Amino acid sequence: MSTAGAAVRPRRTARQWAIRALLVLLVLALAGLGVLALTWARAVTDTTGRVAFDRPLAIPPLAPSRIEDGTRVFQLRATAGSTDFGIGDGATRTRGFDGAYLGPTLRAERGERVRIDVTNDLPEMTTVHWHGHELPAAMDGGPHQEIAPGETWSPSWTVDQPAATTWYHPHPHGATAEQVRSGMAGMFILEDTTSQALDLPDDYGVDDLPVIVQDQAFDGDGQLRRAEHPFSPVGHLGDTIVANGTIGAYHDVTTERIRLRLLNASVSRVYDFGLDDGREFALIGTDGGLLPAPHRTDSVRLSPGERAEIVVVLRPAERVVLRSTPPDLGTDPWTGRFAGGDDSFDILELRATDRLDRAPGVPDRLAEAPGLDPSDAVATRQFRFSGVSINGRRMDMDRIDEAVLAGTTELWEIDTSDGAPHNIHVHGARFTVLDVDGGAPGPELSGWKDTVYLAPESTTRILVHFTGHADPDLPFMIHCHLLRHEDRGMMAQFVVLDPGQEPGRPPAAHDHGTSGRTR
Repeated sequence: MSTAGAAVRPRRTARQWAIRALLVLLVLALAGLGVLALTWARAVTDTTGRVAFDRPLAIPPLAPSRIEDGTRVFQLRATAGSTDFGIGDGATRTRGFDGAYLGPTLRAERGERVRIDVTNDLPEMTTVHWHGHELPAAMDGGPHQEIAPGETWSPSWTVDQPAATTWYHPHPHGATAEQVRSGMAGMFILEDTTSQALDLPDDYGVDDLPVIVQDQAFDGDGQLRRAEHPFSPVGHLGDTIVANGTIGAYHDVTTERIRLRLLNASVSRVYDFGLDDGREFALIGTDGGLLPAPHRTDSVRLSPGERAEIVVVLRPAERVVLRSTPPDLGTDPWTGRFAGGDDSFDILELRATDRLDRAPGVPDRLAEAPGLDPSDAVATRQFRFSGVSINGRRMDMDRIDEAVLAGTTELWEIDTSDGAPHNIHVHGARFTVLDVDGGAPGPELSGWKDTVYLAPESTTRILVHFTGHADPDLPFMIHCHLLRHEDRGMMAQFVVLDPGQEPGRPPAAHDHGTSGRTR
């Protein structure tokens, strides 16, 4: 066969092949850097100055109650429904208590015996945990107190702790984040004679406002979706703020001072709350109740599960916005960016009317200091938070990890070692923060706590006081309240014992036993 006129392809040398390979690698590297740069840029959410504030803030109703044989009885019903967030066709599928989203506010006084009849109308198992309450483990509503579909659980206890802003939410093992994110949460306000005697704003829904903050994400059909970036060390981070179930919320203020009870009910996000003009406010309370004295500040950081009570002063006819600016997470820049540490949100607009009712100033003294001392500690325990484990072990419903004595105080040292944000919540007990990395805590941590943020690569020491609610078989929980971490196993169990008792064995989750009456 003739080859006349056929082109002769030159043979590439090894050097040419090497240059070609290097060029390909360079192109791929540049493309990869471009993708990373785009991913980095898109990882920031900032809604400041862009929220319309066109919907009045929904105020959760006060839950009705009745007195039955000296006990204040509430009824709650876990339900599924739809909520109009103003997105899509107005029918976003949600869950709540006594309604489609969130739940009513429960209110009780110290010394009262309460009972809450909780009926589960969902097609799935749930529990209800009374976050911030000191009560018997059988009534705590942790993962061992399951409520099956169609079942009613009736925990009962006597309120014996100072006035505080507490809350309630589901706590099913492995499914807490999804149920809370879908709207299952509500506030529980405790009062006592000290709080009632103080001249603080206390007209619920008028100058004493619950502000339950969640971050949500919506798909193209207006349905809630889980927004977990593959680089996120914390889980779901939504781009839309919902306050009391309201997007773009405003509230008409009619008094010179207004009290905001801030609750971070988000499943992963940390907020740094302040006001858009940088004005100071009075921080008067945190998780476990009123501070010894008001702390004048312009910001308060709250991790998931934490609460704060603040009093804001307004002038006639002005508008001020409750805003969250980038929180100091104590992380490296990469981790912080994908943990929400660079995000900013406008949350709620306060609109002062032209004439405001006079209101007294915040008292200089509020409540007794906790008074715990390291010398009171009968034991010291170490807890290492890393990945999704505590002390190298993931949650096991059948394993009791620690045992403490009723009526005692212990010193707990919590170390974080994985570079990611965490926090710690202790069920059935309150604590004070002794120090963080050897430094004294700020005034915002001077009161009782039940949840506190844990910065990466840090050591936080807390003094935990246990009540007299002993039970060798039914445990309380210690866990990270970044709920993806909790659901994946970052939780441990402890029992409270009387002298001479030994830890028992937790019952099967479906076996309520003494865990509150069910029917």
